[in-house]
Amino acid sequence: MKRLVILGAGESGVGAAILGKDKGMDVFVSDFGHIKDKYTAMLDAEGIPYEQGGHTEALLLNADEVVKSPGIPPTAPIMLKIKEKGIPVISEIELAGRYSDAKMVCITGSNGKTTTTLLIHHILTSAGIDAGLAGNVGHSMALQVARSPHPVYVIELSSFQLEDMRDFRANVAVMLNITPDHLDRYEHKMENYVRAKFRILNNMRPVDAFVYWHDDPVIAAQMRQMAIEASLYPFAEHKEEENTAAYVDGENRLVINTPGRHFTMPRADLALNGMHNLYNSMAAGISASLLDIRDADIRKALGDFQGVEHRLEYAGTVDDVRYINDSKATNVNSTWYALESMSTPVVLILGGKDKGNDYSEILPLVRQKVKAIVAMGVDNTKIVNYFDGVVPVIDTHSLADAVEACRSQAKAGDTVLLSPCCASFDLFSSYEDRGRQFKDQVKKMEARQ
Repeated sequence: MKRLVILGAGESGVGAAILGKDKGMDVFVSDFGHIKDKYTAMLDAEGIPYEQGGHTEALLLNADEVVKSPGIPPTAPIMLKIKEKGIPVISEIELAGRYSDAKMVCITGSNGKTTTTLLIHHILTSAGIDAGLAGNVGHSMALQVARSPHPVYVIELSSFQLEDMRDFRANVAVMLNITPDHLDRYEHKMENYVRAKFRILNNMRPVDAFVYWHDDPVIAAQMRQMAIEASLYPFAEHKEEENTAAYVDGENRLVINTPGRHFTMPRADLALNGMHNLYNSMAAGISASLLDIRDADIRKALGDFQGVEHRLEYAGTVDDVRYINDSKATNVNSTWYALESMSTPVVLILGGKDKGNDYSEILPLVRQKVKAIVAMGVDNTKIVNYFDGVVPVIDTHSLADAVEACRSQAKAGDTVLLSPCCASFDLFSSYEDRGRQFKDQVKKMEARQ
């Protein structure tokens, strides 16, 4: 009997454990931290043995294969010992893919992954397609394959998940952009991060589709260095080449061209605003067209999509100042897109766990659009030093203090934008926790007006 060890007992780990059990494997789950009650209840109900609060090496190093949580770095002590033993390590998505012949629509990139993933899923489900949602959003793909399989999966894939892909094959791979992110995970070498992202193309065939942003210089440079088997579907703001699959024409219409199809839609009718969201809509529209979704269904879904929580989400208005929750902006490029979409003076909240950020990318937009920066984190030294003398910078170390500082800086007609550039783990449990606490603070201020 094959012994499958699962490291990490979150959504993906528990799903992988259940799939492994269903396939007749000897499964053991180990989590170095505390397992949430929801997941211990699931493991108990399935009769799957587990441990938490540490790793018992004797129970792990006898594995035939290890499924690793994406959050565990390959340099973790237990991973080094697993590598030394020569035990194969895979991801939950890799495991799930072995037991499914569904169409796989996979989305990666430094920014816009979640919006594009949810938009593609929205188009498909609105058209009556039974599509599963997996990866960084939705539910464990392994659990869905085990207990509620779908004919199509729409999967958001981070570089961490792609690290442990082996034989998994995407039928449609979407790459939105690549900008510096998570460089602390990749020895502060951009080329290592880029290579991880491009693993999404592994095992693709000519019948498969690679949908990508034509004008991203990092993507273009990497494509010149490798042979790509998949058919190419680039998108751009304007028609760059004859094979440009999506662009905006002279009448300000979104145009999508795929084999045998020509789709148009007024850009003004798109539900999502801003240049970054135009690209997200293009990628989603191309993907849906390649999956044979009717033009009318694509047009309707692109027009009525509700957006993503924590991504340029309206949080409320206090003293005629709009508050926007963009907590999902955990890197500099994502904050650049947020600032690019702002049309009023901005009080900008930055800060958190720095991942090797280079703030020079947003400096021109800060000079153009930002009237003050409120730094919010345990250690704001880097932000304060970088922007000192550019705009006023207020140093705070809690959300309550940060919001109060914003209120003192903003005037009627301004926008307070939480778009932190950084991970949330210094003060919050996740970017979702950060965003929800921010929205709660705004609601409390609205109630006191």
